[in-house]
Amino acid sequence: MINKTLEVEETATGKHPSGLYLLFGTEMWERLSYYGMRALLTLYMTKALMFDKSISSSIYGWFTGLVYLTPIVGGIIADQLWGNRRSILVGGILMALGQFTLFASGSSLNDPEMARNLFYAGLGLLILGNGLFKPNISSMVGSLYPKGDSRIDSAFTIFYMGINLGAFFAPLVCGLFGDTGDPNDFRYGFLVAGMGMVLGIILFEVMKSKYIITPDGDQIGLSPSGKKAQAANKAAVIDEPITSKDWQRIGVILILSFFVIFFWAAFEQAGASLTYFADEQTDRHLFGKLIPASYF
Repeated sequence: MINKTLEVEETATGKHPSGLYLLFGTEMWERLSYYGMRALLTLYMTKALMFDKSISSSIYGWFTGLVYLTPIVGGIIADQLWGNRRSILVGGILMALGQFTLFASGSSLNDPEMARNLFYAGLGLLILGNGLFKPNISSMVGSLYPKGDSRIDSAFTIFYMGINLGAFFAPLVCGLFGDTGDPNDFRYGFLVAGMGMVLGIILFEVMKSKYIITPDGDQIGLSPSGKKAQAANKAAVIDEPITSKDWQRIGVILILSFFVIFFWAAFEQAGASLTYFADEQTDRHLFGKLIPASYF
């Protein structure tokens, strides 16, 4: 009854549920972690691990490609086994471990083979963690609202502001500590990225049960077994068959997915070729100080 009253009041005033801002903050910290690491990645490969630029770009391309591919698997795992919440927790932990493994790589530069092995392990953990984390946090935003609620569009706008906010500060913060001109300092950028990921996980875990709920007060993102138990208490039906209208929407998604390939192909140049351009062919001196290439 209380939740229903709050829902009516929020709808009438245009306010958003507190769960939206929890998802906003969690995603902001995760994006700060990811984009902070990405700003340093190719620079670390060429200046600390001494990889050739072409090899570094190839590794970067495979890494980002797998980062975009694994969310398909992460979504299936969440839908069939773990639910959104556990998937986010496990994914966040794996991503934090990936950042700390990159920190360990940067701390082992005196042993090149060890540093490279830890580097590849760190990238692998980030790929797996992102696959579990990324699709499952964004999919919970709409569940905070009743069907047909006019606030949903603005809710996703606010949620993506969290993404952009984290992505904006990521290279500035991680570049400040990691891109100093000393190859041994890259590790500190990865360490800061890992700490950001840990903060995001703690924020989500501490507050999820209170705020990540439906307008009726049900917990969002439970495992399939948890959903069934929750539904049994309310005699509700969990799964509905996919309708022809749903398939039409899926078709639209597939068409859009084809065209956005070209956008992301251009966007991801920021982490490789444009980073090299900023590092090698840009006058980065401002008021007598050298601006780190990772800032760009």
